[in-house]
Amino acid sequence: MHSQLLRSVGLVASLLIATAAAAIPKVDTIGPCGETGVPGPVKKALASQGYRVALDDGSTVEFWPRAQIATATKPREDATYAFAPSTFVGVIHFEKNTRDYRGDAVPAGTYNLRYELQPHDGNHLGTSVAPDFLLLVPPAADGDPNGNASFEQVVDLSRQVTGTKHPAPLSLVPPEAKEFPSVATDPDDHTILFFKVKTESGEIPLALVVKGTTSE
Repeated sequence: MHSQLLRSVGLVASLLIATAAAAIPKVDTIGPCGETGVPGPVKKALASQGYRVALDDGSTVEFWPRAQIATATKPREDATYAFAPSTFVGVIHFEKNTRDYRGDAVPAGTYNLRYELQPHDGNHLGTSVAPDFLLLVPPAADGDPNGNASFEQVVDLSRQVTGTKHPAPLSLVPPEAKEFPSVATDPDDHTILFFKVKTESGEIPLALVVKGTTSE
């Protein structure tokens, strides 16, 4: 009886350890984007290597950065990243339904990502540690990665994702990591992917919240 009890306790402990390990988000590198809904010119603009993040709920998020991203000569003073507004940054694929940083529902699927800065108005104060965001855009409506879309145009396209009056943002935060690529969960339960992208002046680090919402 005693040995059976010990075996049972050991089995339970092993299951708890395995479950805890499985719940820790992790990142792996993957090959080029093969998503059928992504237009050819967009695929050509992407790096040949992407990232797959295994989330704590068992689902995955895949992300392919742009092969090279142009930096802005005069970024806004409070910006974390020196990208021009509406810059195409990459493609993301959610295996399961998710929520954007605002908490609005986002259907499972593939989306283009375009960089924008939070407007300077009272509606957005305190919603994020940084004003930098990537807006989810339907790939079918955004086939030219070099297109010079305005802020209003990108917002309108992003509204198609949520079906509301608000666009679908993912938060970019300061890239405070020692290893790239890597993934971490912050105290606010945000799952953050840390990675590097190429620019005309060399590689720079980025940090993208791939799961988690604002508390505001």
